[in-house]
Amino acid sequence: MPEKKPGSTPDQPSTPSWTEPPKVWETGETPDQSRVPGTRRLWAAGVLAVAVLIGSVTAISLQERRTEDSARERESTGRTKVADESLVPTVAPAAPDGKSGLSSPQPSASKSSKSSESQQGGAKDETESDPKPSKSSESSKKPSSPSKPSTASWKSIESVNYPGRYWHVSSGLVKLDAPRGSESREDSTFNQVKGLSNSSCYSFKTSDGTYLRHRNFVLRAERNDGSDLFSKDATFCPGWSGHPGAVLLTSVNYPNYALRHRNFELRLDPYGYNTTNRQDFYFRLVEGLD
Repeated sequence: MPEKKPGSTPDQPSTPSWTEPPKVWETGETPDQSRVPGTRRLWAAGVLAVAVLIGSVTAISLQERRTEDSARERESTGRTKVADESLVPTVAPAAPDGKSGLSSPQPSASKSSKSSESQQGGAKDETESDPKPSKSSESSKKPSSPSKPSTASWKSIESVNYPGRYWHVSSGLVKLDAPRGSESREDSTFNQVKGLSNSSCYSFKTSDGTYLRHRNFVLRAERNDGSDLFSKDATFCPGWSGHPGAVLLTSVNYPNYALRHRNFELRLDPYGYNTTNRQDFYFRLVEGLD
């Protein structure tokens, strides 16, 4: 019989000499060496992640294919529809019969409206067959006088101290006469226009196109030669006279000279403080006699 060594237990097998003693953790417990902690779980999580990624990529690719297929189908169907519609002639759709929530037949015109339309049509025919010219058209047909564009600009010039006597062109000169007839009235009416030399002053034009101008200090009617001297001789500026409605007409190129009548003829004379018979220089511009 084998000898029993002191301190040995017969029930427990003896540990081989090559086996390392179990490591003790800091907590004093010995770990379970039957499995490695966390290894299987890590592998399972990795496999699951890869499977989810593959499934997502597959689903995205399938969705893109479906979208492309549907777009191609729409294009193909749209082209076929356009081709079919181009072959079919376009015809306006007929109006639906009966009552509908979308459209309703137009009501026929009543007898009263038809009668009023017929009456209006008859009135239109009468007006078209026998048009009556308006007053404005009749007035436009009448030939207007070329010498008088407006009555407001045509004036007659009356003396202050000889009322009833007006400037009158006679034999090319301007005199102070009483009107005796139609010709005399026409020769006593002048078109008051803007001054040829100064737009703020006056020029007087006769019915036959001549202008009143002073030459050798005598007022006469002559044709405009376009010269600067003529423009100045035919321009007169209104001044204060002291009489209501009367003016003093001074010369542009002779500022101290004004028009006056002397021996019933119109001429330029000096006008100043020492001037006598001042009323011979004052005239009223009244409505044209002609």
